[in-house]
Amino acid sequence: MTSVPKGLPGRVFGSWPGGASLAVYVVVAVEDYRAGEGHVEDLLPGVPPPDLVNRAWRDYGNNVGVHRLLDRVGALGIPPTTLLNTMLYDTAPAVLDAARNAGAELVGHGVSNSDSLHGMDSDAELDYLTSVATAIEKNEGNPPGGWSSPWLTHTPTTVSNLVRSGYRYLLDLRPDDQPRWLPSPAGPLLSIPYSLELNDSTSMVGRQVSAADFADMIVDEFDELLAADDGQPVVMSIVLHSFISGAPFRLRRIARALDHVAAHRDCAWLTQPRHVYEAFTALCPPPDHTPGGDV
Repeated sequence: MTSVPKGLPGRVFGSWPGGASLAVYVVVAVEDYRAGEGHVEDLLPGVPPPDLVNRAWRDYGNNVGVHRLLDRVGALGIPPTTLLNTMLYDTAPAVLDAARNAGAELVGHGVSNSDSLHGMDSDAELDYLTSVATAIEKNEGNPPGGWSSPWLTHTPTTVSNLVRSGYRYLLDLRPDDQPRWLPSPAGPLLSIPYSLELNDSTSMVGRQVSAADFADMIVDEFDELLAADDGQPVVMSIVLHSFISGAPFRLRRIARALDHVAAHRDCAWLTQPRHVYEAFTALCPPPDHTPGGDV
């Protein structure tokens, strides 16, 4: 057994439901983009408008990839977490049907992935965050508890505005392997660890990590965190985009890594952020509201 350094400050001790030390959640991100407008993720850079090639690559995720991913994750008994661009309610409703059928937790991920919070003033940001929560509540019956920013962007008032618009936890940051309460003038927001590297977009597209190496990263992270059980409950995230990991040659490798994770369900908690929030709040209640810094 390995362990984290004993001198780390502010540790939370205890365990997750069932006595597990490690909680794992798997994200299946589904996104859509406004053609020729705002930010975009391309596989083949520099294609001139109308760029049907990159558009088709991204559309593959919503037409095929998301269904492959949800089916594979579900077959392993892993409850999925879906980062959702709400424009998909109009552009690809079958994606939402698949997510509902899979029992996915829907996390707000903006209206479109062409968007960014960067440059928004506080009022515009609050309106934007609220519009996403309202769209999900209208279609699903309940507002989302969690948020993840398109392009992982923030403003100086994002944490406060997330609290004001009803979100309870943020999936964007990993300052720790344990969740952390973020202070803000509007109250605390829980930051649930979200890996920037166990993310197929940043690693397999951004850094050209192979699918085999990415799968090894998942297995090694899981095994190391599982071995470091010393009474400090920790969280691991795996972030998969429908148009990246939904490609068959990548999915085959990634599924082997997910199978390794699922095979250890007796000692790891395979869960969703909403349940991590509930369990961590029981272990470490939110601090009394005192005005603090913002992110």
